[in-house]
Amino acid sequence: MQDPQLSAPETPPVGRSAIRKVAVRLVPFVALMFFINYLDRTAIGFAAPNGMNEDLALSAAQFGFASGVFFIGYILLEVPSNLALHRFGARKWLARIMVSWGIVALLFTWVQDFEQLVALRFLLGVAEAGFFPGAILFLSLWVPAAHRGRILMLFYLAQPLTTVIGAPLAGWLIGQHGVFFGLEGWRFMFMGVALPAIVVGVIAWFYLKDKPADAKWLTPAEQAWLTDALETERARTESKEQHVSARFAFRSGRVWALSFIYFGFIYGLYALAFFLPTIIDGFQEQTGAEFSVFDKGLITAIPYVPAAIAMYFWSRDASRRGMRTWHIAVPAVVGAVSIPLALFAATPALTIAVIAVTAMAVFAALPNFWTLPTRFLTGAAAAAGVALINTIGNLAGFSAPYITGAVHDWTGGYEAPMFIVGLFMLVSAVLMVLLARRQPRPTEAADEELVAR
Repeated sequence: MQDPQLSAPETPPVGRSAIRKVAVRLVPFVALMFFINYLDRTAIGFAAPNGMNEDLALSAAQFGFASGVFFIGYILLEVPSNLALHRFGARKWLARIMVSWGIVALLFTWVQDFEQLVALRFLLGVAEAGFFPGAILFLSLWVPAAHRGRILMLFYLAQPLTTVIGAPLAGWLIGQHGVFFGLEGWRFMFMGVALPAIVVGVIAWFYLKDKPADAKWLTPAEQAWLTDALETERARTESKEQHVSARFAFRSGRVWALSFIYFGFIYGLYALAFFLPTIIDGFQEQTGAEFSVFDKGLITAIPYVPAAIAMYFWSRDASRRGMRTWHIAVPAVVGAVSIPLALFAATPALTIAVIAVTAMAVFAALPNFWTLPTRFLTGAAAAAGVALINTIGNLAGFSAPYITGAVHDWTGGYEAPMFIVGLFMLVSAVLMVLLARRQPRPTEAADEELVAR
């Protein structure tokens, strides 16, 4: 079925062709970079129940702290990194980030104790800082606002697919115990997911282009259409000068509201990413079955298949109707209710089914959420605003695994931690509704203005 955005009457044939080429030439490559990025940062979750925690003598709280400390370095350099991307160009900066984190990720192969693990996780966050908001900003600078929902949805598909493909891949790598200089399987897995980051980072330096005028794979007419459309949007935004400066982003109540909304989604996302493999490991005690490492990877991937499907169709609906408040608020409520219920499921199959509903909710909302900031920010304000939202959101990346692990150690189970996850997602839904209610009337135009007021 043809995408309604591409066939809309206001988009001429040259525009449809240009958007289609961007979707084919740029999005898959940037999504591959995101795939490797997310796999590298969550690889610790696969290693933990498969030898790492035992070999390094980690408690649940120590594992949670090591998982979360990544985000301290990440947060400290997030905004400066995105401002540097705006200054030096996305092509060079994204390639630099990727090679840097690949080198640090490779060092996990030889980690020996908790202190080294914490140090490397912190350095990994420093190295990765700015990649995700930089990728969002990079793609937003290539297509007009009306088409960003579809482009960002295609990009965001890499995240659930990281688990669909990456979890079995990580399981297979962990299963190769001793095949490379006697390395334990979990160490070999760290090596196996780190090397692609270095290789793809080098390729990105030559493959990516900073703007449509530099893309030889676009015809002159396509370059002109994209450049004119983007310039018109930029001029419209810059007509209010305060929307251009980085200072505006830090003073904007809308930016801070979006930041806290994003916090709730990321809290749920990382609580699942880091502890789902451990929860699945507990199925063996519950059922008496024995799962191989590869089997565990396949089970971990199950919830993310429907999540990818839900993301695709929910984003298409948002494109067709116009992005509305409920495209973000409803998934937040569904996630808030479903994630605590997973722990009361009677069987492993039902547990996975409920977790799948949570994953569907989180991933349905995120691409639509990221269309909002660049509708009212441009230039340095866009770079700073997107980075600030991602920074506040990723505070959840530190707090979710640490709080989940600490509360688990305190209570002896995952019931209380998952209720905390649900609470944060519910707060995100409430904030989204409150932000929308500030608009003068509930029309599509008003929803479009949600982030401009």
